[in-house]
Amino acid sequence: MNPVYLRYELLRTFRNRRYVLFAILIPVALYFATAGPSRGESDLAGTGISAPLYFMVGLAAFGGMNAVVSIGGRIAAERSVGWTRQLRLTPLSTRGYFRAKVATAYALALVTLGVLYFSGSTLGVRLPAGEWLRMTGLILIGLVPFVALGIFLGHILTAESTGPAIGGITALFALLGGTWFPIQNGVMHDIAEALPSYWLVQASHVSLGGPGWTGLGWFVVAAWTVALGALAARAYRRDTQRI
Repeated sequence: MNPVYLRYELLRTFRNRRYVLFAILIPVALYFATAGPSRGESDLAGTGISAPLYFMVGLAAFGGMNAVVSIGGRIAAERSVGWTRQLRLTPLSTRGYFRAKVATAYALALVTLGVLYFSGSTLGVRLPAGEWLRMTGLILIGLVPFVALGIFLGHILTAESTGPAIGGITALFALLGGTWFPIQNGVMHDIAEALPSYWLVQASHVSLGGPGWTGLGWFVVAAWTVALGALAARAYRRDTQRI
């Protein structure tokens, strides 16, 4: 990894206050809007789980996904001014470019998760250290295909269209993956199990006593990662080779 380019990417991202606040404040605002009014509920819908904990883990999945996919908006803005083509004139390799983008996306996701965890603690969420770590580790793995998705969208969309497109795609993945309500059986469950967002939600639910991922979950996440990673690499090469 090129440390100079990585440092530049991190500084440029976190100095953009509007971008960072937008990525963080949306899931936090949704959390307090849903969990705040029912903060005293210790048995949400008969689950035996408190409302602040239930909504915190669901929005941790959504917030992490939103943070990493939103990197596509910055890539599209770079393309609009010819920055990605300029990078081809430097010693920076394609691999170094992708590693820096992935690291930046994860840095933003970790900040988002940290703020959500802190928000949960203000509403009384308490978990053993091992549960926090297990949940966070699986979420970070589950975010890998969404990083690739963000990079891919950033290279095929214009700067003007990334906002609505990324917002809509993220919301659809969250809905079909069961972020807002459990999908337990039927055709919708079969569809959900084929999506990486479903397993991202299952990763967050390990703190609720969930089983985590089955072999199918690992396969789905890996398959989406490979497919979206290949599409992202192809879109990047096409962009940078265009005259």
